[in-house]
Amino acid sequence: MVRALLVDDHAVVRAGLRALLEASGTAEVVGEASSGEEAVTKAQILEPDIVVMDLAMPGMDGIQATRRITELGLETKVLVLTIHDEDDFLLPALDAGADGFLNKSTADIDLMGAIEAVVRGHSFLPRRAAALIARRTAQQRGAGGEPKPEALSDRERTVIELTARGFSAAETGRELSLSRKTVEGYIARAKSKLGLKHRRDIVRFALESGLLRSETEQ
Repeated sequence: MVRALLVDDHAVVRAGLRALLEASGTAEVVGEASSGEEAVTKAQILEPDIVVMDLAMPGMDGIQATRRITELGLETKVLVLTIHDEDDFLLPALDAGADGFLNKSTADIDLMGAIEAVVRGHSFLPRRAAALIARRTAQQRGAGGEPKPEALSDRERTVIELTARGFSAAETGRELSLSRKTVEGYIARAKSKLGLKHRRDIVRFALESGLLRSETEQ
């Protein structure tokens, strides 16, 4: 049973999400939060498998809350669920540590699939994610050449794939029987070789190179 924390400043939205998740028979809502601050506190106390995170909230918004939850070092995944278009909010969400991005307009169809994908360690992203990430990254990088997966060792390639899928360094270490410090070393070397700086860059690289078999929004 997937343990979920629902974060939205509208009680009626949280009620609808709770009904949808509990009707599935595969998810249990262990808590609700109406603000970013409350989300961070409850994530730390409850340590849910996943936080379903709204973006537009008074005070600490969903991007800030996602970053704070990620920084706690929990194994909790974050799925952003928003009415906002990915053009403006996908990259900030990935930068903050989100593992998935879903528009509320398709939540009734795609929410459970998105939750299951993210909890399994996949990134659940819109179909346009690869092109959007590539375009923004190219603009930031300028005219430099694109990084190639051949530049990585087999171990670095595997670590980058797992990182792009949403695994933390600790989770990757358990998967590969390595220490967290060793995994962080592989990530640092791979990022240096590829000229990558942010999480969104790793996801973009993994999508474009075929390392990441992401499950996308229908």
